[in-house]
Amino acid sequence: MQYTLHSMYLMTQLNGCNLRWMGVLSLLWISIGMGVAAPLTNCRIDGFERVVRCGQLQRPLNPDQPQGRQITLHFVVLPAKDKNKLPDPLFLLAGGPGQSAINTASWAKALFEKLGRRRDLVFVDQRGTGQSAPLDCPESSDVLDELDPARAVQQVRSCQKKLEKLPYGDLRYFTTFIAMQDLEAVRVALAYPEINVVGVSYGTRAALEYARQFPAAVRRMVLDGVVPPDHGTSDDDVQLALNAVLADCAVDVRCHQAYPHLQRDWTSLLASFPQKTRLTHPRLLTTIPTTITRDAFLGMVISVLYSPVSSAGLPYVLERAAQGEFTPLLALSGTGNLANPGRIFYGMHFSVWCSEEYDRSSVSTSTVMGNAFAGVRQRSYDKICPDWPRGRVPAEFYTIPKATKPVLLLSGGIDPVTPPWHAAHVAHALGAKARHLMLAHSGHGMLTQTCVADIVRRFINADTDPLAQNVDASCLKPIPRPSVWIAPQAASSQVSVGVAP
Repeated sequence: MQYTLHSMYLMTQLNGCNLRWMGVLSLLWISIGMGVAAPLTNCRIDGFERVVRCGQLQRPLNPDQPQGRQITLHFVVLPAKDKNKLPDPLFLLAGGPGQSAINTASWAKALFEKLGRRRDLVFVDQRGTGQSAPLDCPESSDVLDELDPARAVQQVRSCQKKLEKLPYGDLRYFTTFIAMQDLEAVRVALAYPEINVVGVSYGTRAALEYARQFPAAVRRMVLDGVVPPDHGTSDDDVQLALNAVLADCAVDVRCHQAYPHLQRDWTSLLASFPQKTRLTHPRLLTTIPTTITRDAFLGMVISVLYSPVSSAGLPYVLERAAQGEFTPLLALSGTGNLANPGRIFYGMHFSVWCSEEYDRSSVSTSTVMGNAFAGVRQRSYDKICPDWPRGRVPAEFYTIPKATKPVLLLSGGIDPVTPPWHAAHVAHALGAKARHLMLAHSGHGMLTQTCVADIVRRFINADTDPLAQNVDASCLKPIPRPSVWIAPQAASSQVSVGVAP
């Protein structure tokens, strides 16, 4: 599963997990100034064979009106397995923006199983996601909806009207700044003295904001795929990732022999849109007549670039697209797939992006020659953000204070949205307590690569800050880019016929 800023770029096409509560077994009532927590109860959630512990916390929709309209935060606690558990749990902050942390709990449980032996694992659905006052604009699995910007905008506008009619439908109050105050309320309610925070993609920006507001509450912090608060994502990063694919193919004998005209195919494709074509739906296998725009095409390419494994198939799908066959690109990009546990709650996504990022990205600053992706993201948000309610974001949100506790930053060298220089910039701003690890041929999301999860475990388990900062990362060996995918050739039907003398 990807924890990504994927939705930011899926919007170039413009296009949670339901809790099943068991009996009411009350173990803990907590009353605090920041909110009142419902009792922790046994519950079942998707992806877990056994019961887990679930809780709720009432929070004001508008923090400036603590007695006003309330929303209910939902969170899940996976209790430490050992009896002599440690007091500092691990909190996972999901990506997007717009993913539900609870929906991704089963993935994280497997990844952090060893940490979960002596530490609680806690998953809080950020306001606007999962069951925490969800702002859900269901993702369409209709390929035509995803490829037609006008239809997609119409769906978003319709969803906005429905969301604004909800009891909590003031869309200004779903910013990261407010959400991190919710997270602190959960920490206090559960009586944890300090927490270890793991943020992934957008979750790294959320983690940095939490540490900025509540530095004393953070023991250790891990940032995977870093999104700096003081500058946004850049279309240049996507073009650079594509350039690397094209350059690698040009010098790789096997790839170059299979796709000798890859750069030419790319150039001719860019000049060919819009294109009328017929697609085969990757799930339904039905034939779809449609028109593919340049931005829709670029959006599918961006989706492929997130993963080096997917990128290994990019030369093939570009070659096919240059011949007028776009179905392979459609399938590889995931366009038209059914919603999965990592799906985006788009109402929350727009509330965050339009409030925090849109105005800062309104002017293209591309410096990469021939950047085909320049302005792609901005054009999509230009259709939504001007009419989407925006919350107040303090100037301090866009700053990075010096870290007082160890921070481990992770990045992949060919990540198209959170490349290594983002992490390097944040590490420099954080200061001496920060350490940056990078894998040159990895994409977006490092926690599942090689032994990264073990490094994170040792980092968090280290008894002292100096030991954490100098955790042994020697197991992190360079890994090659996955070999390019080449379509198998059909067996020849010709047979040799001998001629008698």
